[in-house]
Amino acid sequence: MSMANLPQSIAAESVRVAEGAAHVDRVLAAMPLPTCRTTQQRAEAAAAHDAARRCRARFLDAYADQVYDEITAGRSRHLRLDELVEAAADAFPGLVPTPAQMALERSRVQADKEGHEIDQGIFLRAILRSGPSGRHLMTAMLRPTDRALRLLPEFRRTGLLVTEAVRLERRDGVARLTLCRQDCLNAEDERQVDDMETAVDLALLDPAVRIGLVRGGEMSHPRYQGRRVFSAGINLKSISAGRISLTGFLLRRELGYLNKLVRGLADDDLHRWLPPVQKPWVAAVDTFAIGGGCQLLMVFDHVLAAADAYLSLPAAREGIVPGAANLRLGRIGGPRLARQVILGGRRIEATEPAAGVLVDEVVPPGEMDAAVESALARLAGDAVVANRRMINVAEESVDDLRTYLAEFALEQALRIHAPDVLAKTGRFVERPV
Repeated sequence: MSMANLPQSIAAESVRVAEGAAHVDRVLAAMPLPTCRTTQQRAEAAAAHDAARRCRARFLDAYADQVYDEITAGRSRHLRLDELVEAAADAFPGLVPTPAQMALERSRVQADKEGHEIDQGIFLRAILRSGPSGRHLMTAMLRPTDRALRLLPEFRRTGLLVTEAVRLERRDGVARLTLCRQDCLNAEDERQVDDMETAVDLALLDPAVRIGLVRGGEMSHPRYQGRRVFSAGINLKSISAGRISLTGFLLRRELGYLNKLVRGLADDDLHRWLPPVQKPWVAAVDTFAIGGGCQLLMVFDHVLAAADAYLSLPAAREGIVPGAANLRLGRIGGPRLARQVILGGRRIEATEPAAGVLVDEVVPPGEMDAAVESALARLAGDAVVANRRMINVAEESVDDLRTYLAEFALEQALRIHAPDVLAKTGRFVERPV
């Protein structure tokens, strides 16, 4: 790409951004890895980063829409998050880290990263803050993934997808999506997010599917041998090892499969007058839904929980932000409950009255299978999709989610590089493979 066609003022400011980034590179090149730096070296690195980030923020405050239009060829290209930041690095040197810099970051444990994802967070916050650019990016993230489109003919033929993290089976018009990371109690990492988005895409694309079900599979973990578990939340080992990224997990998860569960898929027809394809979704919680698993419940149309299950959002204790739960839990449960759960770490038993804001039915564990089938049958009506669409429009507008995720993009990037998070996840340290 070239900036030859951009106004001279933008080109001049872009040069200053590039110069600031080059200065950071020179400062860091003379230093050891972050965990080996002296107090003075850490202060010098922080000062260089701060100056460059202030310059980036000023530039994006003034020119975010022009930058986005240049990268996307006047919004004619629909780029996903990872594609967008890579294109930005090419078109505007120094605005975001280069692919080579990010590859080096991915090779390091979290404590030894330079924090380049913070620079991506500054960029993505600016894009999402803009109504025109942010909505275009959200639409790009609602399109089916290339992986799902490749797998669709086989799934339509067989009704089966088996990946490392999930199993998707179409049976009697139901897309039965089973979380099957047996070794880690369905703790989410980038592999699980990718597999989940693929499965959700296939369920939405397949016309033989009328409704979706998400449930945890039986575990091989010694403590829960043979029991179904919904989700243990984010994989802390993966954070410590540096394998939880902003564009591959933290923001992709919210703008990708979670948003697709709510809003369905976008397509290439700019003049389509019919609403996008959506389908109702049911969740069945066995044992527990912790962290990201609990976040998931807030986007389902019907949630069942076993009477011995519990729900929690321990993100504040872990030092991070629980996705869009801060936006959604206060709306559905009220601000006091949201603060108790998110800030105070309150655990909610499925049989508590407070669980009613997240769970529709509480069922004896031995009766879960029958209750799930009954719930699926109740949501099979022809008008369910139209009405769930209108409920979602009333509850959470696209712009509400966009403005929240704009701030989340930077806040979460800052948190995963914060000293307290590094200290808490350090006990799970595991070298990248």
